Amino acid sequence: MLNLVAINAAYIVAAGLFIFGLKMLGHPESARRGNFLSAVGMLIAIVVTLLSEGILTWYWIAVCAVIGSVIGASAARLVAMTSMPEMVAVFNGFGGAASLLVAWAALFDSYGLFVAITVTLSVIIGGVTFAGSVIAWGKLSEVMTSRAIVFNGQRIVNTLLLLALLACAVMFCLEPSAQSPYLYGVIGLALILGIFVVIPIGGADMPVVISLLNSYSGLAACAAGFAINNIILIVAGSLVGAAGIILTNIMCKAMNRSLGNVLFSGFGAVKTAMKVEGEVKPISAGDAYLILEAANSVTFVPGYGMAVAQAQHVVCELGELLEAHGAEVSYAIHPVAGRMPGHMNVLLAEANVSYDQLVEMDDINPRLPSIDVAVVIGANDVVNPSARDDEGSPIYGMPIINVDDAKTVFVLKRSMASGFAGVDNPLFMGPNTRMLFGDAKASISEIISEFKP
Repeated sequence: MLNLVAINAAYIVAAGLFIFGLKMLGHPESARRGNFLSAVGMLIAIVVTLLSEGILTWYWIAVCAVIGSVIGASAARLVAMTSMPEMVAVFNGFGGAASLLVAWAALFDSYGLFVAITVTLSVIIGGVTFAGSVIAWGKLSEVMTSRAIVFNGQRIVNTLLLLALLACAVMFCLEPSAQSPYLYGVIGLALILGIFVVIPIGGADMPVVISLLNSYSGLAACAAGFAINNIILIVAGSLVGAAGIILTNIMCKAMNRSLGNVLFSGFGAVKTAMKVEGEVKPISAGDAYLILEAANSVTFVPGYGMAVAQAQHVVCELGELLEAHGAEVSYAIHPVAGRMPGHMNVLLAEANVSYDQLVEMDDINPRLPSIDVAVVIGANDVVNPSARDDEGSPIYGMPIINVDDAKTVFVLKRSMASGFAGVDNPLFMGPNTRMLFGDAKASISEIISEFKP
């Protein structure tokens, strides 16, 4: 058992590591160190908590740490970059479920009103987070449809679920007990509500949902911290919850939408986008090389298709070859490109693309009319002019990267299939657009071979 001074000192160190680690995650060059510091802080917090309460001996702490480390390291090594959004969704779900269980366990020690209220909050938020994350995982992994799932009376059903959940929560708080049927009601209704909250959200909004669920997992942990009177859990949960809310707000602004619109737009009338008509103009890798070789400025616009093709390394290599030929190379990054926040930044950092070459949407758009070639690699919704021009489109109003303003546009795709939002893209039929069909990695490798003697 540790004395109170040692416990509080360890918690202060852990909290400091959390804060410094979170700060360092704000830049690619320091992100790994920040992640390591945060992990060390969490290890200190867990070990100190277990020892202070006499829950486990050093032996079992070491055994559990080894098991957890093996699972974590295996996941980090074996899970493909294309599956990172799904893994983040799973982590969010595990966080919510863990907070639910911790708060539930607190009832075996105390039945006070304050404990009952904090347990209820943790159970509700944790349950919604867990069930919502499972649905998010299903949409991201395409185990289920990524489109918004709506049905008649959905607002009424959700309202009734919420009212029933609140009623059970009040009844439980009046007579708190670990075996209370009202507690079981709160848990069950929270899980059902989590499902019904996420199913009407379409694929294009999944990055925002991932960020929001991450915030929920932090808030659930914070509430669980109050339930068991653990300071470091309150601090860690607050940090995660606040960071998630801030990121969610940033992403909503990038999409020119409110959080309410993201969460509830699926309940409205189904929009009908204009039918896209026109003829695509395919191009070969050899012809693409001739145009790129003569270009003075080239902008790459990565999307989820680049992750699928694992093409980030060859994209970087092509960018270096273009720079060697005197071209100015940049990478245009949309805030919600991919399927989780920062997805493209992570991929390009993995390929050692210089952070200075990454240009945000608001900065690249004014420069695009002077760009000789814009190379779109697997992106669809974030370059779709329908968001700008078609009021009937589900993505109307979302700011996009205006690649159609560039002098020439290359679009690398396997087929003419629509993007994750299920919306056709008129860019493909644009007068200055050329389609380079095939696997993005293979297509770019072929272009690279043209540069080399």
